[in-house]
Amino acid sequence: MLEVREVTKIYNPGSVMEQCLFDKFSLSVADGQFVSIVGSNGSGKTSLLNIICGSIAVESGDVLVGGESILRKKDFQRYATMGRVYQNPSMGTCPNLTMLENLSLADNKGKSFGFGRGVNKRRIDRYRAELEGLGLGLEDKLNVKMGSLSGGQRQAVALLMATMTPLRFLILDEHTAALDPKTAEVIMLLTDKIVREKRLTAMMVTHNLRYAVEYGDRLLMMDRGQAVLDRAGAEKEQTSMEELLTFFNKISAQCGS
Repeated sequence: MLEVREVTKIYNPGSVMEQCLFDKFSLSVADGQFVSIVGSNGSGKTSLLNIICGSIAVESGDVLVGGESILRKKDFQRYATMGRVYQNPSMGTCPNLTMLENLSLADNKGKSFGFGRGVNKRRIDRYRAELEGLGLGLEDKLNVKMGSLSGGQRQAVALLMATMTPLRFLILDEHTAALDPKTAEVIMLLTDKIVREKRLTAMMVTHNLRYAVEYGDRLLMMDRGQAVLDRAGAEKEQTSMEELLTFFNKISAQCGS
């Protein structure tokens, strides 16, 4: 279980721009849950992911995985069992390395590095099989540099790389926002397939309300550092796009008043 326990986050403390985003905010995510998170700009959804991943510090509170605090762990310790896919397809991969070299780096995450070759040729068949499973014809492009691929292809490989090693959590930070609608649909189907097949605990921030309704088994709406809507299981399945949009517009109107 992931626990965000009474976290307080203040931006620009002591200045005229001081803003308290989270005030003793708490959230628990059960093992195996796929949580879709929506909210307007500044609601705290991306900051929440950054706190969990250790990208930003907090004033107080704790973040625990399986009852153990990860708040002060170093990045390599956190990411040993955590994968993240970013909004920008160029992040999470090395553009000047081939796809094979990128996959090899991801495959070696958490392992000791020496002075030997980074690419294990005995794993090539496995990489090809994993890429074939994406259904994008990438299995024949192992020696192509990542920077030569389209945004959608790079995001698909980034998703695969993030989940190659055993994980506890998959963090998806608006990972379809920079893609065209058709490619975004492909990436979402791949995301759902990987999360289900590998039985991952996943948290996905998205601005696409339809994705939030259609994917995952828990729906969270953030507003000014609070969870104003939290639906899981059957209650989440019964939530319609129209209902969510109405609620979202109501919250947005209150923010503007």
